[in-house]
Amino acid sequence: MFTVEQIKAAHSKVKSGADFPAYIQEIKALGVTHYEAYVTDGHIDYHGANNYTAKVPAKYAPLVIAPTVDSEQFKAALVAHQQGKTDFLTFIRICATFGIERWAICMDKMTCTYYDKAGNEILLEEIPQ
Repeated sequence: MFTVEQIKAAHSKVKSGADFPAYIQEIKALGVTHYEAYVTDGHIDYHGANNYTAKVPAKYAPLVIAPTVDSEQFKAALVAHQQGKTDFLTFIRICATFGIERWAICMDKMTCTYYDKAGNEILLEEIPQ
């Protein structure tokens, strides 16, 4: 099964949102079935077969997530990030500012779903393959 070190090695190749699809393919090949990334402190829970979980601990000091979502501003910032116009930490701050608490990646469906603090689905996107 995959390790946190393997995940970190794959993630180290991601310089912007433009690199994200290749990262997803790489960790899928390692056996990751889905994961949740938390904007608040950057911890991520990666899941595999047979209830296997690898937890990446918090990466930065906690951020405050806005209590209300500005979905239009978030969507515009997401597009810019996907085009490589922002780095990951900038994107994280944008998520917090516009009310995004976490996102979940499903490898089988190749989707990324963004959620607010109440657990409401804000945006569902297909990941390019």
